[in-house]
Amino acid sequence: MPPPDRAMPLLLLLLFLGLGPAAAADEQFVFDGFTGANLTMDGMATVTANGLLQLSNATSQLKGHAFFPTPLQFHRAPNSTAMQSFSTAFVIGIIGAYDTLSSHGMAFVVAKSRNFTSALPGQFLGLVGSANNGNATNHLFAVEFDTILNSEFNDMSGNHVGIDVNGLNSVDADNAGYYDDGTGAFRNISLVDRKPMQVWVDFDGQTMQVNVTMAPLQVARPKRPLLSTTVNLSSVIDDTAYVGFSSSSGILFCRHYVLGWSFKMNGAAPALNISSLPSMPVTFPKPRSKTLEIVLPIASALLVFAVAAAVFVYMRRRRMFAELKEEWEVTFGPHRFSYKDLYHATDGFSDERLLGIGGFGRVYRGSLPKSKSAEIAVKKVAHGSRQGMREFVAEVVTIGRLRHRNLVQLLGYCRRKGELLLVYDYMPNGSLDKHLYGDQKEKAALGWGQRFGIIKGVASGLLYLHEDWEQVVVHRDIKASNVLLDADMNGRLGDFGLARLYDHGTDPHTTHVVGTMGYLAPELGHTGKASKASDVFAFGAFMLEVACGRKPVVLDARDNHLVLVDWVLDQWRAGTVTGAVDPRLGGDVVEHEAGLVLRLGLLCSHPLPAARPTTRQVAQYLDGDLKLPELSPTYQSFNMLALMQDQGFDPYVMSYPMTSITAGTMSQMSDLSGGR
Repeated sequence: MPPPDRAMPLLLLLLFLGLGPAAAADEQFVFDGFTGANLTMDGMATVTANGLLQLSNATSQLKGHAFFPTPLQFHRAPNSTAMQSFSTAFVIGIIGAYDTLSSHGMAFVVAKSRNFTSALPGQFLGLVGSANNGNATNHLFAVEFDTILNSEFNDMSGNHVGIDVNGLNSVDADNAGYYDDGTGAFRNISLVDRKPMQVWVDFDGQTMQVNVTMAPLQVARPKRPLLSTTVNLSSVIDDTAYVGFSSSSGILFCRHYVLGWSFKMNGAAPALNISSLPSMPVTFPKPRSKTLEIVLPIASALLVFAVAAAVFVYMRRRRMFAELKEEWEVTFGPHRFSYKDLYHATDGFSDERLLGIGGFGRVYRGSLPKSKSAEIAVKKVAHGSRQGMREFVAEVVTIGRLRHRNLVQLLGYCRRKGELLLVYDYMPNGSLDKHLYGDQKEKAALGWGQRFGIIKGVASGLLYLHEDWEQVVVHRDIKASNVLLDADMNGRLGDFGLARLYDHGTDPHTTHVVGTMGYLAPELGHTGKASKASDVFAFGAFMLEVACGRKPVVLDARDNHLVLVDWVLDQWRAGTVTGAVDPRLGGDVVEHEAGLVLRLGLLCSHPLPAARPTTRQVAQYLDGDLKLPELSPTYQSFNMLALMQDQGFDPYVMSYPMTSITAGTMSQMSDLSGGR
């Protein structure tokens, strides 16, 4: 193995004299492999025994970074707007859980700091978080190699290269590939085909032109770049900044590698010595032993019975794992899981793997067979009719494109005989209602800080559904049992089995009344039109439930219905609204936060839809960005129980206050696709 780097003597001399890297106008470095390389790494990043820079391993939902240890001078003089040119070349490779499917991607980065502790993994690539994506204070330039289509960043495809400034909404992007010098034709490159590829990034400090070029490792650098755009980096990159790489993983494991890297200021990056680069791990099956080819003919007589038995077992297993699959499902690609994989992931849907039984089916915990770290939850839903199935699956796949840290990720589906199987992220701490109404009677299982954080998190997820995604998603069943808690006790809104989608700026259609009593807005009784306002009403009931530790509707000892909104209203009218807080919390309550949650819960539960705040206002009230208005005098005579009965929620429904209700004999399939 040759020396790991070939840094210029000028840089070494300057470092020896104590001038630091910022003083070197034409500094450069080269790593033909990373054995012994002086890099600053964090997270999953490491250097393997054969000299590969491995940014991520087979762990899900983590991030990794590797940087050249000293900052470089990117401006010609301190506080000057004149930029220096720079050029870099590197060889990368990505190995995903499947041949054509990976987790998230990686990026070359120029940043003001090497500290990315606040950045998120997954689609954020370990560079930013949901709160600071796109902020000018990030001072971040990156070239991303993304293997997942994320609509929140307006990604063009699940195999693209993008130029990013201060966030992950690329200023320019194209499908990964290169232009053939001979024919001019575009040649696609799969980022996840497990083969190394070389990338060149060049920035001209005078014209502010950024060029990104890539090609398979054995192909010479193409003359035409893949991306070429003007980006004024003078205010983006600080006088001095760090250069390096970032990557992250999601639900599926993946490994991101850098095989070699060169960099030069004010000149072309030195060429990498391809023959000296370390090799990527071999991931394809080894060839069959030659010994078997000699022995098998000799044992042919014995194999007759074995073959017959194997055919019998194969046919039996084929029937066992038979799926319902039609031509139109080809367009849904990786969102379709095989029944065989889900069967093995859940140990044959064994009772030991059973997480719970709900109104629409059983839920099992599982691990994907090719990624033991990728835990999933599989919901088995009965569907007795093919009517509307195509529309239903289309909406399942559409909802599967939702990406937010406070939403449970719907990964895909499988159809088999009379069953529909929905595959979700697994949430290790279960549903919120189990923590609110557990066995502990005297002391609450969740402290106030955790409850307030969960409320704010669910509000953020709901804002994404209502306002920030490409379509409006009305959830229609917001409640504590549909809020799941991840490993860090963050609240994630899940169970989109009743969700409705429609375009921004249009009105939702009238449909069946579905949801759970106590969370249903009173206008649904006669309009049947679920809307963002009816979701806000349910969220208001949810806030009161979390703060008070009481269900929205309960029966007292005399079988009278007690509605939580009415009870909190009584406390507010008496001037003691914080007295409604769960008494098990004791002194573990922040008074102004509790008062805010309870009064906002009442405001969201206003009987008139137009008087309720928007989802964005709810998030702003909770974050303290808006002052909560005083409650309207109309509340003085407001009684939710009487209003629900007046609006068409009959005594039979009221006698089952905490069950999900539907109109008629509606199935989950028609819930999601009906009323179109």
